[in-house]
Amino acid sequence: MIIRKELISDINAISDVTIAAFKTLAISQNTEQFIINALRSANALTISLVAEIENEIVGHIAFSPVTISDGSLDWHGLGPISVLPRLHKQGIGKSLVYEGLSLLRNLGSKGCVLVGDPRYYKRFGFKNYPQLIHEGIPQEVFLALPFNEEVPEGTVEFHKAFLACG
Repeated sequence: MIIRKELISDINAISDVTIAAFKTLAISQNTEQFIINALRSANALTISLVAEIENEIVGHIAFSPVTISDGSLDWHGLGPISVLPRLHKQGIGKSLVYEGLSLLRNLGSKGCVLVGDPRYYKRFGFKNYPQLIHEGIPQEVFLALPFNEEVPEGTVEFHKAFLACG
């Protein structure tokens, strides 16, 4: 498996993987591929990585800037992340997360937030911080990973591209 930055030629495959990954998830409104395209169009994809096996794109992860009401800068959001369903539980998602977080740190990011299953994301160091909220999202699934000891206090907003629906 190769983890690499996305190429223009990967865009359709990224959409296909994203659609397949979220198609049967009850929590999904099946807009994730539109979110990625809107982030790309807004030049807000800080990091966009693909997982490739034998020249096939099998996974994707996106990171984009977030704003925090206390004025904290250089924080990012993880997501969407997708892996082809037939290849779940083979370490593809884990590899994408680790590589993406490493690149974020190298870019000088102060931390990362996400909405996701705490049982999965705690392995990467993500946890819930009561002083960080994302309105409309249950607190227990809004997680953060500070890259230093400083944890902001306030409301987090993902890029407006997360409102994309088509």
